[in-house]
Amino acid sequence: MTEASALIDRLKEHCTIVVFGDSISRGVVFDETKQRHSLLLESYANIVKEQLRAAVVNAAKFGSTILEGLQRFQNDVLQKRPDIVLIEFGGNDCDFAWDDVAQDPTGPHQPKTDRGEFARRLSDLIARLNELRIIPVLVTLPPLDPERYLQWVSHNSAEAKENILRFIGAASRIYSWHEQYNAAILRVAEETKTRLIDIRSSFLAAEDYTTLICRDGIHPNREGHRVIAETILQYIRTRHDFLLTNPPSTTAAP
Repeated sequence: MTEASALIDRLKEHCTIVVFGDSISRGVVFDETKQRHSLLLESYANIVKEQLRAAVVNAAKFGSTILEGLQRFQNDVLQKRPDIVLIEFGGNDCDFAWDDVAQDPTGPHQPKTDRGEFARRLSDLIARLNELRIIPVLVTLPPLDPERYLQWVSHNSAEAKENILRFIGAASRIYSWHEQYNAAILRVAEETKTRLIDIRSSFLAAEDYTTLICRDGIHPNREGHRVIAETILQYIRTRHDFLLTNPPSTTAAP
């Protein structure tokens, strides 16, 4: 029996998938009715869960960076005895303390996690999962809407917005900075030969991806979560179709 066949047999017998990431994976959206962030019942994790013959555990946490995720890795991930871990970090790691930037745009501000450190920690996490014979799957970042995000972090204050722009140069720099962390995910996936689900490309393939993003400019809305769910389910159809409640007749590739 090949290693790939053994893996399929193990997953057919029992499969636990842990979703490990930040508020996007947790299912946080901006609720226009309540005018605050809340949890979406139809989050991508819940949509995927309903279509799988596998246990899906959501261990994502609002505001989490890769460093914070690693601190809760043992309790939130390993104790669930996962077979597959979907890893989605980066959106908070690349973030700045925008209120501090607005107060002092010329100050020495740093992102929550340096880009190089982010890539190293992500690689360390993958290595640890591989050592434990747990399948890591990296998930790319959905694109943000820089104009709406800038408006959100400046709290609709013209002065705060002006100061943030003094620091970053232009709203488009927010997009490109965020995109560099996504590029780090792609690079880590290639260097470590780790499976990858590219939800960013699915968003950018839309006629107007900003319609898939909440008013805060960064969290996918209900439709955005449907796009993420479909992208993940397509990945499963390609590699592990036996996990689907209604699998196609073809045999999945290992």
